[in-house]
Amino acid sequence: MSIQHIPQTGDSAQLDELGPVGIPLSDPACTLRASKIVIPGAEATSAGIWECTPGQFRREVQEGEIMHILAGSGTFTPDGQPPLQFRAGDTLAMPPGTQGVWHIHATVRKLYVLAAATSK
Repeated sequence: MSIQHIPQTGDSAQLDELGPVGIPLSDPACTLRASKIVIPGAEATSAGIWECTPGQFRREVQEGEIMHILAGSGTFTPDGQPPLQFRAGDTLAMPPGTQGVWHIHATVRKLYVLAAATSK
């Protein structure tokens, strides 16, 4: 197995166009670009680079997520909790089942890893 090197992740233009977010709350809807990172031997792990243009939308992901913000800024408001502002350089860890509203102020690019909930 070889190490994958993604140079200048914060600036790379090598992302696939994914179209608008699934549950937009703004007009125009935020648009997404992303590139999945596949780790040989750990294919069940979902990771990649994700980018979103300004606007608002509901979080649809059910898995837990660790993300490092590479560029941009915004606010995430978890359901029933106060808003959390974030910007480039911040790292967020969301437990499985976290729901809420993203408000992207300046185009956000993040490195993410999704983790399924463990059964007890």
